[in-house]
Amino acid sequence: MNEATMPEKLPRWKLVMFALGQLGWSLASWSVSNALTFFFLPPEKSGSAGLFPTFIFQGAIFGALTIIGLINAGGRVWDAITDPWVANLSDRSHSKLGRRRIFLLISAIPTALFAFLVFVPIADGATRSGQTVNAIWLAVTMTLYYWFITMYCTPFNALISELGHSPNERLGISTAISVTWALGFALGNQAYAIYPALGSALHLEPARAFQYTVGGFELIAAILMLLPVIFIDERKYAEVHASDEGVFQAVASTFRNRDFRTFVFSDLPYWVALNFIQMGITYYVITLLDLPESLPSFLMLVMFVLSFVFYVPVNLVAKKLGKKPVLVFAFAAFALDFLVVFFLGKLPIPAVAQAWLIAVLAALPLAIFGILPNAIVADIAESHGIETGQYKAGIFFGARTFMMKMGIALANLLFPSLLLLGKSAAHPVGIRISAVCALAFCLIGMLLFLRYDEKRVLAVLAKKEALSLEERKEAGL
Repeated sequence: MNEATMPEKLPRWKLVMFALGQLGWSLASWSVSNALTFFFLPPEKSGSAGLFPTFIFQGAIFGALTIIGLINAGGRVWDAITDPWVANLSDRSHSKLGRRRIFLLISAIPTALFAFLVFVPIADGATRSGQTVNAIWLAVTMTLYYWFITMYCTPFNALISELGHSPNERLGISTAISVTWALGFALGNQAYAIYPALGSALHLEPARAFQYTVGGFELIAAILMLLPVIFIDERKYAEVHASDEGVFQAVASTFRNRDFRTFVFSDLPYWVALNFIQMGITYYVITLLDLPESLPSFLMLVMFVLSFVFYVPVNLVAKKLGKKPVLVFAFAAFALDFLVVFFLGKLPIPAVAQAWLIAVLAALPLAIFGILPNAIVADIAESHGIETGQYKAGIFFGARTFMMKMGIALANLLFPSLLLLGKSAAHPVGIRISAVCALAFCLIGMLLFLRYDEKRVLAVLAKKEALSLEERKEAGL
C-alpha cells in the first residue's frame, strides 16, 4: 500500500455519523424483531383477554406450530439466504458512490416503510377469511422488509473492517455502533410505554396507538439510516480491495476458515437466547410477575443504560485479556440470567425486585455481546484477506448474519410454539420452559466458542501492522 492509496483515519465526528446509521437500522428493525409476537399473539394477564384484537389465526397448526411463528421464521430464513448474496454483490460492486454506500442509499427508506406496514393488517380479523388475508399480507410485507434490511445491514457491517485499520480501531468502531444499536433497541422498547399513553391522549384503540408509535419510530429510523450515505466517503476512509469470487465460491471459502466457522456456530445459539429474552420480557414481567404492561419498556431501557456503564471496562479488559475469555464469561452470565427467569414469581423477594434482578444480571453480558462479536468478525475477515489475498469483509459479515438470522428464525419458530403450552398466569408452563431452552442455548454457544483460536488471528494481524508501519516510515508519514 502506497501513500496514494493509504486511507485516512475516520474522524470522530464521522464515526458518530456512521454509528447513527446503526441507531437507525436498530430502531427500524426493533418492531419486526421484537414486537411481532406481542402484536399478533399478545400476552394475557390474570382474568383478561389479549391486549389487541385478533388479526390472524392464533391456534396451533400441525399440532405444535403457530401462523405467526411460521411466517416469522420463514422471513428469517429468507433473510438469512439473501445475506451472502447481497454481501457478494457489495464485495464486487464498482459503484462510484462506494461499493457499500450505494446499497445503503437504495435500502434505507424501503426498510423503514415495510417495517411499518408489517403492523398494518388490511382485513377484519374477526373472520377466518380476514385472518387468511392478513396472514398473506404479513408474509408479503415481511419478505420485502427482510430483503431491504439485508441490503442495508450487510454492507454497513462490512464497513467496520474497512473503516478500521487495526484491531483497536475496529474494536472502537464496533463499540460505537454497539452503543447506538443498544440505544435503538432501548428506544424501541419504549413502545410498550408510549402506545398506552398515546392511545389515552388521542382516544385511540390500543392496536391503532401501537401502529402510530411504530410509524413514528420508522420515520426517525429512515432519516438516521441515510446519515452514513451523506457523510462517509469510502474512497477517502475505507481500505478497499477488489474481490472477484462468485457468491458460492466466496461463501465456501469463508466457511473453510476454521476460526470463522467456530465463531459463527457459537454465535447462532446466542441469537436464539437473545431473541427469547427480547420476545419474552413482556411475558416474564406481565404474566409471571403480574406487573403493569408499561414496566417491560422501563426495564429494557434501564438494562441497556446500565450496560453502557460496562462499555469502557469491557474495552479495557478485552484489550488486556483478549476478546475470547471475555465472551466466554458473557455466555455463562447470560445463562445465569435465564436460570433466574425460570424461577420468576417463586423467589422469596417482591415481584418488582425480581423484575429488576433479571434486568441487572443481563446488563453486563449484553454489553459484551454488543461490542465484541463484530470486532471478532472484522479481525477474522482481515486476517483471511492477509493470508489469501481475497479481502471480502462483506461476505464474512453476510455469512455471520446468515447464521445469526437462522438463530433468530429458530427462536421465532420455537418461542410461540412454547407459548402454546401455557402463556397465562394460571398456566405459565410454556413461558418457564422458554427460559430453560434459552439457558441451554447459552451453554451450547459457550462450549463451541471455546475452540476459537484468537492468538493465531491476532498474530496474523500483528504482522500486517508491523509491515504497514514500516511502509509509513518509508513514505515519510
